[in-house]
Amino acid sequence: MLSRPIRTMGRRAWKVIRVNWHLGVTAFGGPPVHFRIFNEKFVKKTEWIDEQVFQELFSISQSLSGPASTKMLYCINLIRDGFMSALLSFLLWSLPGAIGMYGLSIGVSSINEQLPGPVYALLSGLNSATVGVIALAAVELSQKAITDKLTRLIVFFTGTAGMLYNSLWYFPILMVVSGLASLTFDFGWVHRPIIKLVAKARNLRPRTPSNEVASEAQDTTTSPHELNPFPPKQPPTPISDLPLAEAEAQPDPPGSTAESEPRVIPPSHKLSLPVSLTWKTGTGIIAAFLATFIVTTTLRATLFPAPPLLYRLFANMYLAGTIIFGGGPVVIPLLREYVVAEGWVTPRDFLIGLALIQAFPGPNFNFAVFLGSLTALNGGYHSLAGAVIAWVGIFVPGLVLVHGTMGIWSALRGRRWVRSVLRGVNAGAVGLMYTAVYRIFVVGYIDEGFQAGRSLGDDPWWVVITATSYVGGRYFGVSAPLAIVLGAVMGLVRYGVVSA
Repeated sequence: MLSRPIRTMGRRAWKVIRVNWHLGVTAFGGPPVHFRIFNEKFVKKTEWIDEQVFQELFSISQSLSGPASTKMLYCINLIRDGFMSALLSFLLWSLPGAIGMYGLSIGVSSINEQLPGPVYALLSGLNSATVGVIALAAVELSQKAITDKLTRLIVFFTGTAGMLYNSLWYFPILMVVSGLASLTFDFGWVHRPIIKLVAKARNLRPRTPSNEVASEAQDTTTSPHELNPFPPKQPPTPISDLPLAEAEAQPDPPGSTAESEPRVIPPSHKLSLPVSLTWKTGTGIIAAFLATFIVTTTLRATLFPAPPLLYRLFANMYLAGTIIFGGGPVVIPLLREYVVAEGWVTPRDFLIGLALIQAFPGPNFNFAVFLGSLTALNGGYHSLAGAVIAWVGIFVPGLVLVHGTMGIWSALRGRRWVRSVLRGVNAGAVGLMYTAVYRIFVVGYIDEGFQAGRSLGDDPWWVVITATSYVGGRYFGVSAPLAIVLGAVMGLVRYGVVSA
């Protein structure tokens, strides 16, 4: 007979497998699409979390470094059944795509420098369809993130700002600015004093003859209360003018827009979290991670002679997983710098892997498996060693940080200022998804003459594929995997027509 703890652990593992097993092989399209899938799965179908918690986890996942959708899935399972369930869900989510990218890296390492024309057309079609799928996911997530004019402006600002400039420090700054903007607006630190000054100025203005006549006429008329024994009720005091403790408990006035804006957690809202998720343990986990990060980067810079290739690969991936904010829009140029500039992977192989990862299910950070395998092969090591080292190095930082943050979040999530900041961060993260659309669009067209990639707009056919995947998913229920396959087929059609 199995002991009760083992039976309990087995039931939990089976529940995690039953709910999560298919995500790693069916979730195509990158993080924006993944978030939409998670909302359908865990909010609407299984009801593991509600919409408010989903929006909070979305904001946290986007505001921390590392793979955003992977952290989201990890946190959902962590809240539901604890650390072991979260770890199992991560393996189910990441390993299928990682194994596939490893196999493709072996194939890419053995092909000639010049690819056949149909292959380039196939890759360009995949990229074109992916752009449409991500654009659709960004639009649908915008409908949840935009609750008022402020959040609409934040989405617009971060999206356009991310298109105009790209740097490691830039995306975290945009997220911070988004959170501060919503905090400043919700607490009225700028506009409320201005409104009071304007009201005071109006009360101090001199009385004119017309004002005096109107005032005398009002005094001689019958009071409205004398004609109506049931005077209308006074409107409630705006929440923004109440002290913080009173504002937390003040109900929204009927007909206000706050009723349709899921940005305030009701006072009775409770969330059951594992006992281990406390602010003390969370702080300790984050501190321990920062210590390992300092040791890893210090050894990378000080080992003499040059550290072994596999250690440098691990250090580069560990560093990338720690400092990448914003997911896909940033990971592509950073990994290119860390492996192509080092001479470990050729530019052509990098771009082939980039196109393939867009068409693969699961996290886009599995791209590191592809690069790590090629790095090890080109350096004379076994490809599997490089793949595993890169996979561990790029995923561990984000998962450890978000695990520690969950403990701190559980202690602070009821604070009004925390909810306000997350509202802005949520809108800013959605805006950056439009940046991801742009980043892939400008390098998605691959051909023999320009293997480094160029804009899909250089050929109208690729724009047609993008529009087809968007319209098909938006209005005809075409799934992301089918849209991506259709894009690949349309790319081959273009090649056949042009060649003929």
